[in-house]
Amino acid sequence: MTIRVLIADDQAMVRGGLRLILEDQPDITVVAEAADGVDAVAQARRLRPDVCLVDIRMPRLDGIAVTRALAGPGVAQPLRVVVVTTFDLDEYVFGALRGGAVGFLLKDAGPALLVEAVRAAHNGDALVSPSVTVRLLRHLAAAVAPPAGTSTARLSDRELEVVREIARGRTNQEIAAELFISLSTVKSHLSGIQTKLGLRNRVEVAAWAWEHHVVLSSTKNGEP
Repeated sequence: MTIRVLIADDQAMVRGGLRLILEDQPDITVVAEAADGVDAVAQARRLRPDVCLVDIRMPRLDGIAVTRALAGPGVAQPLRVVVVTTFDLDEYVFGALRGGAVGFLLKDAGPALLVEAVRAAHNGDALVSPSVTVRLLRHLAAAVAPPAGTSTARLSDRELEVVREIARGRTNQEIAAELFISLSTVKSHLSGIQTKLGLRNRVEVAAWAWEHHVVLSSTKNGEP
């Protein structure tokens, strides 16, 4: 099956470069380009691509607003949005993730990671680069106290272990190897975690873990 992608970025050269990389793959085709947020939302709703690559900073409507419009909690049939960002826009990325994005990608991540992110989003998973996840979410968690009245008691000890590994950017296969459990068991735990916490994907699980300081106690000793 061909993965249909929409690219939203206000720079024509960036859009052209992303298109060249993606259409070099036999299973990916770019069905539309948008130079601003309003056009991105309109084309995405009309064409319903499998994956939307959305830049954070765009005229008329920024990437956070676009993400909420296409994938937010109130959207009946949310699209899969991958946000394109840079490290100096941490607060914007967090807003986009809360708005329903299934992943985020650095502009200098390279062709292989771009393709992997698109395929992961299409498969219903989310690509979370370990270095990006830890650096971003640890920074955000340090800036705020855990939300009042929250508790991790609803999760089992094993589920908490899986949550911590997800928050460090580990893949399902890496989690299985680390915890000495099968891949299917990891997927089962992830499904249960999402149901218990009311979260939609592993990106939201990672954000929840850092926001609630679930990971901090196990990273003080220098673990990644």
